[in-house]
Amino acid sequence: MGQLKAGSRLRSAVCDTEVMVVAAPAAEVELSCGGAAMLEIAAARSGDGAPAPDAAEGTQLGKRYVNEAGDLEILCTKPGQGSLGVAGALLTVKEAKPLPASD
Repeated sequence: MGQLKAGSRLRSAVCDTEVMVVAAPAAEVELSCGGAAMLEIAAARSGDGAPAPDAAEGTQLGKRYVNEAGDLEILCTKPGQGSLGVAGALLTVKEAKPLPASD
C-alpha cells in the first residue's frame, strides 16, 4: 500500500469497513482489516471475502483506533465486521481523555 499519510481514506478488502488516517508513523506500516490488507478508497474489492476468525470483532462508527505505540490513529467512517490491525496486532479503541474536575 505504501506510506500512510494523515487524511488518507481506506477501505477493507473483506467487509464494509472504511477508515480515515488521523495520525501515521514515519515508518511504513501495513494496515489490515479482517486479516487482509486495506485498499485505497477508490479500489474495488476482488471477491466476497470474509474476515479471518481472529480478526472479526468488528469496527464501530466514529471510534478512533490506535496501535500500542500510539503513533498510529485511525478513525472509523463506516463500520464493518473486520477488526483493524497492524503487523499482526489488533488496534484498540482510543479512550477518551477525562475532563479536569471543577470544584
